Amino acid sequence: MLKAVSGICLSMMVIAGCSSGQAAEKAAPPSPTTPTPEPNLRAALLQAPKGMKIAYGPETGAFGSLKSTQQGLQAIRQSSLDHPECAGAAQLDATQPAIAKSPAAVVAFSSARGTITQALVSLPTTTFPGALPSQCHRYQATVQGAKVTYTTKELAMPQVGDQSRAFITTATGGKNNAQIGSVIIRRANVVMSLLVVGRRVKQSGLFQLGHQADAALARHVH
Repeated sequence: MLKAVSGICLSMMVIAGCSSGQAAEKAAPPSPTTPTPEPNLRAALLQAPKGMKIAYGPETGAFGSLKSTQQGLQAIRQSSLDHPECAGAAQLDATQPAIAKSPAAVVAFSSARGTITQALVSLPTTTFPGALPSQCHRYQATVQGAKVTYTTKELAMPQVGDQSRAFITTATGGKNNAQIGSVIIRRANVVMSLLVVGRRVKQSGLFQLGHQADAALARHVH
């Protein structure tokens, strides 16, 4: 899809890592030593939206050990930010041991228009990411040699679940521009992240997808 999106994790260190829009290999099953996620996490994932196909997963296991999480961390290590603290702002921190060990499930979908990545993390305590720091509403990063500017706007999304937050980030620079819609929802001790990546992300569509994902989560998390 968009070359500029290859380092999109830089915009907010999303739970699910990133999907470049290219079909990815199927995730391997968790190893015997990997904590097994609660069965309802995988069941609570979205089905492929109309016109899209599975590009990755479903992948299950401890959050920090997931291939998608590791790819996100690697993208950050390989890039340079003028505000390094913005890489993990307003998202769960996969480098914290308690969060890294938590059961998780991830799936990604793709089409010619963009990608959707969803992740669910079952935490040991009630946890929700903090607000986006003011300096992270606009910052720059060097991604694969290209200067990329990330501009983030928080959306006035009606509350979904126990807590929720939504953003649209515009990435400009390199050969292509892109938008990244992000929705974070908490129900009980489960935090869900949705990432929608494309040339243009509509707020109405992002909200609708968030409500659909939360409805699925509500059927399996009590």
